[in-house]
Amino acid sequence: MSGEPSIFFADVNERQGSFLRRTFVFGGLTGLGVAALIGRLAQLQVVQAQEYATLSSQNQFNFRMVPPPRGLIKDRNGVVIAGNRPSFRVLVVRDETKDLDQTLDLLGRLLPDTLERRRAIIRDVNASSKFNPVPVKSDLTWEEFAKVNLYANELPGVMADMNDARYYPFGGSFAHVIGYVAKVNDRDIKAIRDKGETPPPLLFNPSFRIGRQGVEKALDAALRGEPGGNRVEVDARGRVVAEDVGGSRPAVPGQEVVLTLDADVQNRALEVFGEESGACVVMDVRNGDILAMTSAPSFDPNLFVGGVPSSVYRALADYERRPLTDKALAGTFAPGSTFKPVVGLAALKRGGDPNRRIVCNGSYYLGRRFACLGRHGSLDMRGAIKNSCNVYFMTLAVEMGPDAIAETARELGFGQTFDIGVSGQKPGLVPDRKWRRENPVRGDGKWYPGETPSYGIGQGALTVNALQLAVYASRLANGRKAVMPRLIKSIGGVEQGADRIFADLPYDPAFGQVMREGMEAVTDVGGTGFRNSQLGLGDIRMAGKTGTAQAQNYGAGSRKGAGRPWAQKDHNLFIAFAPADNPRYAVSVIVQHGGMGGGTAGAPRAREVMKVALLKDPEMRARMERPPAPDPVEPTSLDEPSVVAEATPQPLGAEPPLPSTEPR
Repeated sequence: MSGEPSIFFADVNERQGSFLRRTFVFGGLTGLGVAALIGRLAQLQVVQAQEYATLSSQNQFNFRMVPPPRGLIKDRNGVVIAGNRPSFRVLVVRDETKDLDQTLDLLGRLLPDTLERRRAIIRDVNASSKFNPVPVKSDLTWEEFAKVNLYANELPGVMADMNDARYYPFGGSFAHVIGYVAKVNDRDIKAIRDKGETPPPLLFNPSFRIGRQGVEKALDAALRGEPGGNRVEVDARGRVVAEDVGGSRPAVPGQEVVLTLDADVQNRALEVFGEESGACVVMDVRNGDILAMTSAPSFDPNLFVGGVPSSVYRALADYERRPLTDKALAGTFAPGSTFKPVVGLAALKRGGDPNRRIVCNGSYYLGRRFACLGRHGSLDMRGAIKNSCNVYFMTLAVEMGPDAIAETARELGFGQTFDIGVSGQKPGLVPDRKWRRENPVRGDGKWYPGETPSYGIGQGALTVNALQLAVYASRLANGRKAVMPRLIKSIGGVEQGADRIFADLPYDPAFGQVMREGMEAVTDVGGTGFRNSQLGLGDIRMAGKTGTAQAQNYGAGSRKGAGRPWAQKDHNLFIAFAPADNPRYAVSVIVQHGGMGGGTAGAPRAREVMKVALLKDPEMRARMERPPAPDPVEPTSLDEPSVVAEATPQPLGAEPPLPSTEPR
C-alpha cells in the first residue's frame, strides 16, 4: 500500500567493518600515547635523573647571603678605634607574612618606636628580594629581644637574631677622620653604574653598611670583606625549615687598617677645645706621620650606623659651629701672623739679611695706614718674629711683591692637597698676580700695591687649613726636607708609604735656622706666646708662632671682636714644634672665632696636646727623667777645690723656673 512507511535494514557486515576501523584508530592513538609516556618516563628516570636530582636539591636548599664583618681600624699602637660589636635585631621576611601591615601592627605593640619608621620599613621590605630578611630594628635591649622571641609564634615572618654592628669606642674623637658607615642608598648604586661597573650583590643586602666620609669611605673596598652564605632547607612555599651547617660558607672579614694616629693624642686634641670650634693637627717632623687630626665640635658616628633620626641630623647640620664639617681638612682660614716666617724665608731667599733692622713706630703707610700690634722700635728678623711685628713683614712684602711670597708659601705646603688616603681636603688659596688676572675684582685683574701689606701678615685673600699649617710647621722644624704627611700606616698588614723619599727644601738650611730661632724666642720671656707655651717637662721647650686673623673688617670696633656675635670674632692660631733644640713633633691649632689672641687661645691648647705626644715618646720621657747636668764653677785659686752647684730635679708637669735676668 502506498500510504504505509517502508523499513530498510543496513547490511550487518558493513556495520561491523566501520566499528573495527574506529577501534584500530583509537587503539593506535592510545598505544602511541602510552609509548610516548613510557619513553618520557624512561628519559626522566634514566637519562636525565642526575640533572633533575640537582634541580630538586636546589629547590630544597638555597643560600642566604651573610654580610662579612667589617675590617678593624686601629691606631699606631693597636688600639681599636673602629670595630664591631654584637647587636640584637628584629627582621621581617615579606613572603613569609600573611599580611605585612597586620604584622607591623603587632610588632608595634612590642616595639613602639617601629611605628615612627613604619613607612621606611615598608619601603625597605618591598624593595628586598624574595624571602630575604630585612632588619626592622637594631640594638634591641635584652628585654625587647626576649619579648619578640616570646611572641614569635604569633608573628609570622618575624625573627630575632644577633649580628655584628659597627662600633666607634671613642665616639666623636675620630668622627671626621674615620667617618662612619650607613645604609646603601640609590645614589651609591647610581655612582657605581655611572662608572660602567656592575654593583655587587652585597650592596643590595639590607644588612650591609657602606663607608661614608674619612677612612671608612676611602678604604671601603678593603674594609668590606667577602660575603658568606647560609645554606638553608626550605619547603614548597620557600619557608626555612632547617639550616645545613655543613653546606654553609663563612664570610671573610675585611682587612685590618692601621693608622698613624695615636688615640691618646687624638682624644686630648678634642678635649682641649671644650665648647670652642676649630681644628688641631699633630705631625712627626721626621717622617710625616700624623699623630692627631681632629675637628671640633664633633659628633658621635655611632648615631649614623643604624640610621640617625632626621631631627638629630637637622640639629647637627643647622648648628652654626658646623660639627659635621671636618675643619682640619675642609675648613680654610686666613693664617694671620703664623704666615710671617714664610715672608721672612722669601726675603732671605732673595738675598735679604736677617740682621737688617727695621724701625716700627706702630704703623705702616702705603696709601693708607696699616696698624701694628705695638711700637716695637728697631728690630731684626728674629726679633720681628718674636714680637710678631706687622711693620717689619709688611715692609719686606712690599719690597718683594706677591709672587715671591706665593712661591715660598707653596714650597712650604700651602695652596695644595696631600695624598693621605682620604678625600675632602680643600687646597685653600695662595694668591699672586696670575691669580688676580684670572679672578678680577669687578673686571679689574690688576694686583694693587695696597693688597701686599695685608698679604705679608697672612691676611687678604690668603687661606689655609690646619693640615697645611702642620706640614708648614714640620718643614720649618725639619729644616732640610719637604716632609709629606702620612695617615694610613698599613692595610691588611702591608706597610703603606714607609719608604717615601722627601725632596730637599729649596733654600739654605741656615735660613730655616733663623726662623726656628725666631720661633723659639716667641715662647721665651717677652715673646707673644711665652705665658701659655711652657711645657713643664724638664728641659724640653717648645718653639712656636702665634697668629690672630680677622674674620671681617671691624672698622673702629674692638680688635678682638669683644661683645660681637660668635661668627664675627677673630680666629686664633698657633703653630709650634718641640723640642726646640731637636724637633720631634709639630702641632697646628686653629680656634675658629675664638675672639682672643693666638697666644692666649691657641698656645695653651697646643701645649696640652704636645705634652701628651712627648710623654708617650720613650726617648722624650728618658730625657725628661734624666737629672739636669750640674753647672761647674771655676775655682778662684789653685788651692780652692771646684764647687759644683747641686741641681734640684723638676717633677714632671711642673712649670720650669724663669731664667734669671741678672748678668753673670
